[in-house]
Amino acid sequence: MKRIALFVDGANCYYAQKELGWTVDMQKLLDYCRENGDVVGAIYYTGTAEDDSQCKFLDKLAHVGYSLVTKPVKTMIDPEKGLISQKANMDVEIAVDMIKFMGQYDEAVLVSGDGDFISVIRYLQSNNKTVKVISAQCSTARELIREMGMNHIKLDDIREKVERSESRVIPMQQGSKVLKMAQ
Repeated sequence: MKRIALFVDGANCYYAQKELGWTVDMQKLLDYCRENGDVVGAIYYTGTAEDDSQCKFLDKLAHVGYSLVTKPVKTMIDPEKGLISQKANMDVEIAVDMIKFMGQYDEAVLVSGDGDFISVIRYLQSNNKTVKVISAQCSTARELIREMGMNHIKLDDIREKVERSESRVIPMQQGSKVLKMAQ
């Protein structure tokens, strides 16, 4: 059976969902990947702030089998315009982990529309790894769509399988096959 590793760019996924107007259920996303093979690892990358709702969400992700990679959100101030922005870019962490763990999987599933991942995707493909990208068409870099071809899975195309229903409660996972990837 094919071994699959799931890498989720939390910020990119969050903004894609805002554009789509519906929410991805991370448990259902994991189940969707399990339909195609043995999920040997699932990692969710995000910046963190002091926010109770984010803590609850991250606790639920860990509960269903995701490993979490986080770092504090940085606040930046543009003194000329008086604008405040927050950022916690996780692209390097995702790319490094995709390479670091490549001996543990046959297929990488990346949930992100960020074109910055093209180089790591090409590297993995040159090392006989299958790479699939799941993202929202509306918020995916054109060059990434061109690079992925048939291996680009549009969120709208799998909506019925991964959309969160408001009343859904994430069940307790016992005997889960999702493993924390070895460091």
